[in-house]
Amino acid sequence: MARLRQAPPWITYVSELEQLFKLDDEVHVVYDNDAHKVSLYVEEPQKATALMNLIPEKKEFGNVTLTIDVVPANGCERFNVSDEYQAAFNGNGAFSFIKVVKGVFSNSITYVVFKNRVVQYFDDNLGDIYGQRSTLYQEIAKNIFGETEGVFFCTDVPASVREAGRVPANL
Repeated sequence: MARLRQAPPWITYVSELEQLFKLDDEVHVVYDNDAHKVSLYVEEPQKATALMNLIPEKKEFGNVTLTIDVVPANGCERFNVSDEYQAAFNGNGAFSFIKVVKGVFSNSITYVVFKNRVVQYFDDNLGDIYGQRSTLYQEIAKNIFGETEGVFFCTDVPASVREAGRVPANL
């Protein structure tokens, strides 16, 4: 049996960041344990801008503050929220599509839809005796980006379900 270790909760957050962008060649996640700082090195300027606007700069874990720094290749500008998520996940193998739907009070609702895959990675907290964490990309995104009004993270349905007509036509 593998030797169990206990890691602080911010390590799980760092692991989630790494897993969310693992399939994206334009984003590189680097963690500095001594400074409690995560740097996301982003090659595409639009993606860097989107991630700067979407990911909080600081995440509190009790008496420890984890700093998240997005380092762009060059200049940045602001987009609307659906464009930001589109730019943030463009070229990412975990991402499926974005759907914007008109809301009740003329506002819009943005659905960020991820591929239908279970993500498994090493997570050395005590939640699982084997040190493995299993989750969906949508759950990781909810934790990384937090709650934004009018934005929902979802998992795409399998093609067989979609082809069988069991999915509403507007999705």
